[in-house]
Amino acid sequence: MSGSSTDARPPGGVDYIAVEGSPPFVELKRRHRSFVWPLTVAFLVWYFAYVLLSSFATEFMATRVWGDITVGLLLGLGQFVTTFAITMTYVSFANRRLDPVSAEIRGALEKQESGS
Repeated sequence: MSGSSTDARPPGGVDYIAVEGSPPFVELKRRHRSFVWPLTVAFLVWYFAYVLLSSFATEFMATRVWGDITVGLLLGLGQFVTTFAITMTYVSFANRRLDPVSAEIRGALEKQESGS
């Protein structure tokens, strides 16, 4: 009977627990976290600053900059600009720094799974 609980190899021939602890995978996670966490914290600070300003500094947010354009409107639009900028920055970072490592890991896993 194949696939019994006494087999040393898991189904598919890949020990994903071992892969998760491998140096390339650990490095991939480190690179991802070192980019994502600081950017997430910075954006949340920026977002909550906007929310708090709009709640507690209404006169400041209502300050007219030009015609009917107010500080609040500019900061609100800045939220959208920031979101798109973060997205584009992350995509660029992932293409340059994450995808090559993940492709290497994927290639090794596919080779291991095929038994080559």
